[in-house]
Amino acid sequence: ARGAWPRVAMEASELWVGFVGAGRMAGGLVRGLLQAGKVPASNILASAPSDKNLDAWQKLGCRTTHCNLEVVHRSTLVFLATKPHILPGVLEEIRPAVGSHHIVVSLVAGVTIQTLQRLLPPWTKVLRIMPNLPCVVQAGAMVFSRGSNAGDEEAALLKSLLSSCGLCEEVPESYIDIHTGLSGSGVAYVYLFAEALAEGAVKMGMPGALASRIAAQTLLGAAKMLLETGEHPAKLRGDVCTPGGTTIYALHQLEKGALRATVMDAVEAATNRACDMAKD
Repeated sequence: ARGAWPRVAMEASELWVGFVGAGRMAGGLVRGLLQAGKVPASNILASAPSDKNLDAWQKLGCRTTHCNLEVVHRSTLVFLATKPHILPGVLEEIRPAVGSHHIVVSLVAGVTIQTLQRLLPPWTKVLRIMPNLPCVVQAGAMVFSRGSNAGDEEAALLKSLLSSCGLCEEVPESYIDIHTGLSGSGVAYVYLFAEALAEGAVKMGMPGALASRIAAQTLLGAAKMLLETGEHPAKLRGDVCTPGGTTIYALHQLEKGALRATVMDAVEAATNRACDMAKD
């Protein structure tokens, strides 16, 4: 990284943000922050072992380095975004550089706050977040939990930043694995459903590109109605159904295919896998 680094400040607009790890999830988060104008690209420093992922960060205007310690030295808010099996070694490396002014936020799946606090200095302000990929288009769904040394100020700062990337809620840490099954992995379930919707229309004679656009807009509109009306999904579903109409015939087919039970099983399977990862 080159250039002068001014004094670190707590205000989001003046915040110096570091990413240890520069993979897909970190990239989605940083794009959301940049698109929302929360942190200037020049205030962001990312580290990774090779240039493979860092090239994309440089194109965004962010600073890059191969040195994890440099990220800690030059940032106040440090996001940990490594693979789970790499994290213990990274924490051992950066531990001597972590001061009482640092806020350390982990994106790493399966690594608990207790583990993070044990491997970092005892005074470290630790938070754990679980974002999902739509953060890249500022439509993410994120939850976070704070460790014993992270207070209201740190939680408010993190929520202010993450809210620029979508829905952000503070939750008990036990909910994070459930969030992984519901939303982290759930994005893929929705993509599968969107693909199936479009293919159904193609089967009936609609061109594929048009069908895909309409399927995506259908999902977007349905989700927006859920969020903006606050109605239960069953209420909105009932509003679409008319006696003897097209929708109730279609819903009958979905019920015969056990769509509801299958999706519940999928959330359960992904949640259990997230829990298992924490025990490995």
